[in-house]
Amino acid sequence: MSELQRLKGLLPPENQSWVFIEAAAAIDPPLITLEEIGRDEVEIQVDLEQWDYLAQDHRNLLFWHEVGRIQNDTIPRDGWEMAALAIGLGGAIGELWVQDGLLLLMALGLSGFAGYRLYLKNNSEKRLQDAISADERAIDLACRFGYSVPNAYKSLGGALKDLVEKSRKKKKRTFYEDRLEALRKSAEKARAEMASQEGSQKSVTSENVYG
Repeated sequence: MSELQRLKGLLPPENQSWVFIEAAAAIDPPLITLEEIGRDEVEIQVDLEQWDYLAQDHRNLLFWHEVGRIQNDTIPRDGWEMAALAIGLGGAIGELWVQDGLLLLMALGLSGFAGYRLYLKNNSEKRLQDAISADERAIDLACRFGYSVPNAYKSLGGALKDLVEKSRKKKKRTFYEDRLEALRKSAEKARAEMASQEGSQKSVTSENVYG
């Protein structure tokens, strides 16, 4: 079985009909990324040359992170915002000339919306929060596919450490380090919840035996 076929088998049933997995064809591509390829169709692209150097558990969790982005609807869309911003600004300048107030407001509204979308797309804090949410989804998906909670956290943490070590750019390295720190906090919370549940179960057992 090829690696792409193996990854296809790691897709949840609800995503199998419209999410496709392909080898990256670009020059110097990212390790793994998403691309919207049509109406309700998404492609996960993997750079197999880099991918093969990772442990299989690390690959699995990074793959499920991308699936988590799909399920959270944080897929990068085509860059229509720049075109809309240019159209809106051009229209606003034109309406200033002809002095049509309604059309001027419409043009300014289009420019404002496009500018806001560009801000969100390039906002580092939102990108980080989206990534952290996708990491949480990846943990859930790993557990659906048979991982224990501790092993899911350990595998994703190991994958993020690999990315930190291999990142040459400081900004990208910091991004992965922030995700890793958020994952550590999430793991501590999960550990505390599991310990609490185990304590409750022991308490119930004691009451049943000695009550």
